[in-house]
Amino acid sequence: MELVIEDLSKTYPSGVQALRDVSLTIPTGMFGLLGPNGAGKSTLMRTIATLQAPDRGSIRLGEIDCLRDKEALRRVLGYLPQEFGLYPNLAAEVVLDHFATLKGISKRKERARVVSALLEQTNLAHVRKANVGGFSGGMKQRLGIAIALLGAPKLVIVDEPTAGLDPTERHRFLNLLSEIGQNIVVILSTHIVEDVRELCSNVAVIAAGQVRVQGSPDALIEGLRGKIWRRRIAREALAEQQARHRVISTRLIAGTPEIRVYADALPEEGYLAVDPDLEDVYFHQVTAAAAAAAEAA
Repeated sequence: MELVIEDLSKTYPSGVQALRDVSLTIPTGMFGLLGPNGAGKSTLMRTIATLQAPDRGSIRLGEIDCLRDKEALRRVLGYLPQEFGLYPNLAAEVVLDHFATLKGISKRKERARVVSALLEQTNLAHVRKANVGGFSGGMKQRLGIAIALLGAPKLVIVDEPTAGLDPTERHRFLNLLSEIGQNIVVILSTHIVEDVRELCSNVAVIAAGQVRVQGSPDALIEGLRGKIWRRRIAREALAEQQARHRVISTRLIAGTPEIRVYADALPEEGYLAVDPDLEDVYFHQVTAAAAAAAEAA
């Protein structure tokens, strides 16, 4: 099954154009949607989840026209938004049972079976009777994905799921996503490149409301081979280098700036060629989008 998005656009009443002719084909498995804050990721996720309507365009999941038949999509959709609320004084199993009822699982024995299985799958069975108000951030996220998995969805959307999690909880949550992303479409929307690199066989970068590139991480990385250069410089030389070259990222190493530059050939003496990675793909596309927006302004 594929999720096919074609020519999707959305402009808010404020005049902000959040999506500009977005087209994506998302196959079964883990799909990473990378982009900075404000790129349009959450707008796209909410639109796919039928929480808001686009100005134009189409979305299809298999035979389902998602914009015309919203109820059909919602029956096979699991959605974990960036922020969601839980009743803090209720036990985990009670919360999950409540959402199972809302999902249409009306028989008590069937709900009990589903709730138990999902608590086991998300490694929350041992705290099933604990109030969720005392859960860590990672435990709440895992309960959120358990809610999203109710009803055996064919499409699961997770929006910035690891933001704020400690490394242990992050890896536990990513492992869970990897398990569920075997036979259904799972969209991981994030600005954390490492999450996508570890999980996703397909990825797209969105910036300024437009899809900049889409493909496998290996193919996107290969497209930058021979074009990424690095150099450590003095802090006072940073502005000059940014003016002379296409600097895509800067990081401090032991207090000294190291810049990475996109160029078809050696920018100047002192630069070293480096093997690109997915982070370079991300920063290359984001900086290119920013430069294009500045020129158009």
